[in-house]
Amino acid sequence: MQRYVVIDLETTGNAPAKTDKIIEVGIVVIEQDTIVDSYSTLLHPNKEIPPFITNLTGISDDDVMDAPSFEEIADEISALFADSYLIAHNVPFDLGFLNEELANSNRIKLTNPVLDTVELARILFPSAPSFKLNQLTEYLQIQHDQPHRALSDAFVTAKLFLKLKEKLASLPYETIDQLLQVEKWLQSDAYELFAYYREQNLFAEENHEIATYQGLAYRRINIGELDSCTINLSFGDYLDSIYEANGSLEKAMQKYEKRAGQREMSEIIFDAFQMKQHALIEAETGTGKSLAYLIPAIYDAVCKDKRVVISTYTTQLQSQLLEAEIPLIRQLIPFSFHVALLKGKAHYISLEKLQQELLEPQQSNYDIALTIAMILVWLTETETGDIDEIQLPSSGYWFFRRISADMEEGVDPSSPWFFRSHYQHAKRRAQQAHIVITNHALLCTDMFHPSVLLPVYDRAIIDEAHHFEATVSKHYGLKLDYMHMHFTLNQLGRTDEQKLIHTVLSHYTSGLSQKTKTTWDTLIDDARYETDDLFRYLFQYVVDQRKRDKSYSDIGRTQYRFEQTKEDPKKWAVIKEMVARLIFYLRDLIHGLTMIEADLQQEQFLHEDKEKLLAGTERLQTFIDQLEQLFLVDNSMQEVKWMEIETYGAKNAVYLYSEPTDVADLLMDGFFSVKESVILTSATLTMEHSFRFIMDRLGLQHEQTITKQIASPFSYADQVQLMVPNDFPNIKFGQTDDFIYATCDAILSLAAITNGRMLVLFTSYDMLRRSHSLLKELMENDTYALIAQGISSGSRERLKKNFQTFDQAILLGTSSFWEGVDIPGEDLSCLVIVRLPFQPPDHPVLEAKSNFLKEQGKNPFMEYSLPNAVIRFKQGFGRLIRSSSDRGIVFICDSRIVTARYGKYFVRSIPEVPLLFDTTHNLMEKAEKWF
Repeated sequence: MQRYVVIDLETTGNAPAKTDKIIEVGIVVIEQDTIVDSYSTLLHPNKEIPPFITNLTGISDDDVMDAPSFEEIADEISALFADSYLIAHNVPFDLGFLNEELANSNRIKLTNPVLDTVELARILFPSAPSFKLNQLTEYLQIQHDQPHRALSDAFVTAKLFLKLKEKLASLPYETIDQLLQVEKWLQSDAYELFAYYREQNLFAEENHEIATYQGLAYRRINIGELDSCTINLSFGDYLDSIYEANGSLEKAMQKYEKRAGQREMSEIIFDAFQMKQHALIEAETGTGKSLAYLIPAIYDAVCKDKRVVISTYTTQLQSQLLEAEIPLIRQLIPFSFHVALLKGKAHYISLEKLQQELLEPQQSNYDIALTIAMILVWLTETETGDIDEIQLPSSGYWFFRRISADMEEGVDPSSPWFFRSHYQHAKRRAQQAHIVITNHALLCTDMFHPSVLLPVYDRAIIDEAHHFEATVSKHYGLKLDYMHMHFTLNQLGRTDEQKLIHTVLSHYTSGLSQKTKTTWDTLIDDARYETDDLFRYLFQYVVDQRKRDKSYSDIGRTQYRFEQTKEDPKKWAVIKEMVARLIFYLRDLIHGLTMIEADLQQEQFLHEDKEKLLAGTERLQTFIDQLEQLFLVDNSMQEVKWMEIETYGAKNAVYLYSEPTDVADLLMDGFFSVKESVILTSATLTMEHSFRFIMDRLGLQHEQTITKQIASPFSYADQVQLMVPNDFPNIKFGQTDDFIYATCDAILSLAAITNGRMLVLFTSYDMLRRSHSLLKELMENDTYALIAQGISSGSRERLKKNFQTFDQAILLGTSSFWEGVDIPGEDLSCLVIVRLPFQPPDHPVLEAKSNFLKEQGKNPFMEYSLPNAVIRFKQGFGRLIRSSSDRGIVFICDSRIVTARYGKYFVRSIPEVPLLFDTTHNLMEKAEKWF
């Protein structure tokens, strides 16, 4: 069947079964890979078109006044689909509407085979940044003249489909053969399409970039010996050639403005390296700190032929370094250098594990089928095997864990998979590199675990260093939850379930003795029961403890810090007994795995089966160690332990955590005293221009550490107005609803002045949710697009892009939006900070660290809570001004910044800006004049 009919509909909303109707139909016909026909009509929906649909599509009630109803043209539309595939970008939406309208018109519903271009694009272009039609067409360079008009959308969907066919034609035979194995679980009826290209590609010309092994096709990875690099420049001349007038930076960048602080930072880092000292450098927004630290790091690494490790907190900054800063530096300097990115094993795919999974009978699960299909195509493109290059469906990450390099047991260089391992290639690249870019998590794992993950290094630069202490704490602590334990026990399974044990047994004719089978099945059932029982009891324990707390609110996630000596002895004895019983069953399961291996040893026992059983043993042993550490060992002085539950979640969904109360000594002994020079940098390291807080938290010695603040090149006094209302209701006196109302009222007043273009930062998701609901209520005619974290769907980056595409939009964010969100220029003119970002006083880590400081005779508020809040506040403040031409207002709804004794620490920790403390009405008048 070579006829494809592409459809796109514009509708009054998303619910055909309720009251929504079609207002425009666009159809395009493809035959022999050519667009041969098209059809378009407006339709009268017999109801008003909502204003936001008119805004989106440009179709108004006037446009459809004389248009036919769907019933009048139903037969005409049905006839177009005779003997053809139906194609749409999200088939369930278009076909759902079409069939609802056909049924309402007493016509037969369409039952054509379908091809969904969203699904096929996810499979065939897995690295695309988004699968929305607009973004896909931009990525694939398809001309799209009228987005959100049916015929234009149908035309670009047709062109997208032709690109998808081109991509299929380019894939290796082995890849398409594997795609055919999972096709039956896809939504698209793609069997004929895949089968046609499999036959076509059987005798295709050999592609030298693709290798195949045991039925898998993947991109070849060639790591030869790298060229040697030399420098014939002094460091001073090197910096002159980059930073000074007529230097390479000025030539490479349009509108180059010299930043004195950037060169100064490069010099400080080089000096610290030469003197073998550590350094803390706060480089305010606009310094250009990434370039400032890369330039000396590269010079030093090439000169000494010794690597420098650069660690970031976010993958976003890693991408920026690799995709923007490193290519720019290659243009700036006259010698070559080598850079590698290295992440933890869990990020890299294992071809061996994937191949083993593909051999097993697959469970019918759409997400897993889609995940496998995406990965098979991605393998023909990726040079790194780093799964972060693609966006898997949410439950696809569970499947990826099974096929990640983390699941490979030991390293056997004689294995045929060894030189095909993406993780081993990444390690080898890192060993050959001058600069190794990694993340704080891997750096910490490497720091505290004897198995060396990073190649040997003496000098490191830690960017986003304000997160370093928290990452160290997490990595030195532990996390255990019901879902993870339940998943592991389920993956092992009974002997009669299609899980790991059953799969292993299916490889042997002799099988297990009946006794071993019965023992194993009883043990796995008991372990599952005990796990569920323990976590249900812990859930109820947290609920009961929290009910005794008068200030407790049961919204969202509930945390409870536990200390053995302070718990109810009777109830705690029950918990300890339940934990001991579960540990007993887990130990028996380990013994059971040994029995299974012993039973099967009479045949040739397969290496991969041995590995699978060993991996199971190790995971069970980890659970035993963690349960003992959490419940049976009392070290409350050194550690904080807590439980978290979702108040309205499953009654066994409990998360258990443990972290050290203080990491200063750990870092001093295990890191700073063994490394020659560590540079820690961030835009926010000081409170009131002092580094004392961060130095104490990280255990840095004052005499061995260089400290430097580098001021921003921006003229904040001219670019920013800081406004604080003096007439907001006081939350302290239970006026939360009134406070939220006043906040929303101010947001809409400011939005009218700035045409939206506003970021609102909250400290609690509950307040964000309530404000979002109230703003929708107060807003007339949906004047502003409201984009809210956790309510609007999409990642942080996606929400930011959506915000930038609307002319008038308000972006509401919490937690991760306080930093790393870069919205330069006129897209952002106003920043609203709803509350000063103090952690809730009952947060387990804050509570424990406060007690720890109290015992040392220190003031926990001044030594911990306040500095953390100030650093967070500085991060939030930094969202507004991202270039020398930006202007804007920072509106702080929390008057404590002026009225509280500690307010001055916040004000003195940001650049000097005019501060206005006045009534809301007066502030609005001043804002209007200023803009």
